[in-house]
Amino acid sequence: MGTQRWLSSLRSRAPDVVAVWEVMDAGPRPFRREIRRRAGLGTAAAVLEQQEAVADALGDALAACSNELLRAPGGEEDWNVAQAFAHTTAARRWLAGAAAMAARGAWPSEAPVLTPGVPGPADASRELLATYLAKSRRSMAESAAAIAGHESEPCPLDHPLIGRLRCGEWLLWVGVHDLMHLEQLHDLLGDG
Repeated sequence: MGTQRWLSSLRSRAPDVVAVWEVMDAGPRPFRREIRRRAGLGTAAAVLEQQEAVADALGDALAACSNELLRAPGGEEDWNVAQAFAHTTAARRWLAGAAAMAARGAWPSEAPVLTPGVPGPADASRELLATYLAKSRRSMAESAAAIAGHESEPCPLDHPLIGRLRCGEWLLWVGVHDLMHLEQLHDLLGDG
């Protein structure tokens, strides 16, 4: 991962998100140990604050993208940048929302199926992408409020790549997922 300039400011503003992201390549054990250590009981408010810092970074990256870059290959499968950005904001809403449902005790009897790798619209405008980001911020705040006090409770959501996490861990994981896509964006912008 090197010493990306974009990551420097996030180290101080989102230290837990960055710390978990940095151990992702070390394997499942270090990942689980780190996310569990940083997303326990009483952490939802602090994690939400960090998610706001990550959302700021997403907004800055979106602002730095030219219209041409929004249609260029986005570093994820065969998606363009707009598709990858919209995917990121949808994951912010959906994953945190699922953890909030579990925290509220409102998990449906027919568990939702998580399908990773769903792209957003290929022709999404900068304005639409900014709207998606704003919606993700509101959704994240609502979810964090529901998760507060329930961070250590299990969430039945089963991710095919990372398995199951606790409610607070899902809230933190959203930021880790965001950093994966931020890294792709900054590589494309040439400042990674």
